Amino acid sequence: MTGKGKPGVTGPKKQTPALMFQGTASNAGKSILTAALCRILLQDGLRPAPFKAQNMSLNSCVTKDGGEIGRAQAVQAQACRLDPDVRMNPVLLKPHSDIGAQVIVRGKVVRHMTVGQYIAFKSEAFEAVRQCYDSLADEFDAVILEGAGSPAEINLKHHDIVNMAMARHAMSPVLIAGDIDRGGVYAAFVGTMEILDPWERDLTAGFVINRFRGDSGLLTPANDYILRKTGRPVLGVVPYLQNLGLPEEDSVSFKQRGDRVSKNDSTVEIAVIDLPHISNFTDFDALEIEDDVRVSIIRKAGDLKNPEAVILPGSKNVAGDLAYLESSGIADGVRNLANQGRTRIIGICGGFQMIGERIFDPCGVESAGPTRALGLIPLQTTMEPEKTLARTSGFHVRSGQPVYGYEIHHGRTEARNLCPIMKNNDGMPLAFGAEDERIWGTYLHGVFDADSFRRHFIDALRMDRGLAPVGEIRACYDIEAALDRLADTVRSHLDMNAIYRIMGI
Repeated sequence: MTGKGKPGVTGPKKQTPALMFQGTASNAGKSILTAALCRILLQDGLRPAPFKAQNMSLNSCVTKDGGEIGRAQAVQAQACRLDPDVRMNPVLLKPHSDIGAQVIVRGKVVRHMTVGQYIAFKSEAFEAVRQCYDSLADEFDAVILEGAGSPAEINLKHHDIVNMAMARHAMSPVLIAGDIDRGGVYAAFVGTMEILDPWERDLTAGFVINRFRGDSGLLTPANDYILRKTGRPVLGVVPYLQNLGLPEEDSVSFKQRGDRVSKNDSTVEIAVIDLPHISNFTDFDALEIEDDVRVSIIRKAGDLKNPEAVILPGSKNVAGDLAYLESSGIADGVRNLANQGRTRIIGICGGFQMIGERIFDPCGVESAGPTRALGLIPLQTTMEPEKTLARTSGFHVRSGQPVYGYEIHHGRTEARNLCPIMKNNDGMPLAFGAEDERIWGTYLHGVFDADSFRRHFIDALRMDRGLAPVGEIRACYDIEAALDRLADTVRSHLDMNAIYRIMGI
């Protein structure tokens, strides 16, 4: 195994073993494969670290030192049993429109940029990327890198900092993953290789087929063809994995999914509003592991029936998403449920701002002026240029149950004649709402991750529906077991001997 030089011993620095997953397209499974290989290396006695040079995602989390990175890299860090580190995702792009995004470098906001402005900024961003990678590679036994989209995007290749340019800097072999469930995976493999430059092909070590349903032996003739055509082997066929129990990287899967569980006599319905600019949609993953909960996704007013709870999630463009709620009729549906008093309504982060009365944006952080919100409770929010980034712990006031998570927001929200529903460990309010807790909001992402509070919340919904409370934890939201299951499955379907040989381990 290639390792680090011993202290005091002079000589050339050894190259840190690395491997990069790129894809034939977005959502090909690169993030999950990266997490799986991180956990496999850890199980085999190495100290790996994940790395993604540039991530475009509205699903982010906060590191211990108050930096912001993509949620996928936080999951990959957990696969390595490491705390998330801004070096693992040095550039994060959070789109707020079709032509612009908030640019975050080394965990801190630089500014909002148009596409053209960001392209001009990329050389500076790539310097930060290289420094972060070199620092990680110096510290760990191996680095597992993740690309973005496809390396064959002709319009992006000349200013790439996340795919082959990053692989070249890391001197990392590349495995190209393809989603066979979409169809056309073999054509995508061949087409990708045709578009790559010769030096990029030289970095490509093989292919991985992802999300296969059936007998992988049936693919042997096609895999043999790929080897003859490209000179690169298919190094694994990973099966379609249902209910992984891991947070998704971005909203692609969330936007494509429908309801997973039908409501019956013993379940409660929690309706989540699918906003055009939804962020941190993984806030609801913990609710979906409970067998007495149906999470429904609301995309039009007619979908909003009589749920026990409605959740307005985070948003990267609160003013724009409020306009969508009004024009779609969903806003009136939420107001009607609030007036009837049978449904609990919860706002998280941007959704917290939405359930108030007014949102002021004097600095133009997200909008051009004041925005009228839903008017469900007396809250007013002022947007501020400085972003609040914090990992937070506290408790639910009425039950005393612990809560924890992280805050990522520009807004400062003031409450009038409302009760503190939650407080942090210093006694400062974390959530505000009506005294009966029919309507409340918080900036705390991950508020339902704590098992005991989640059960308390669900039991309150059960009693609203006339069902007996369960009174005890029935499901634990812990992705450790899910990471081990993922690693075991992926290990058994990849040629790990070949992969270790490619990495030089």
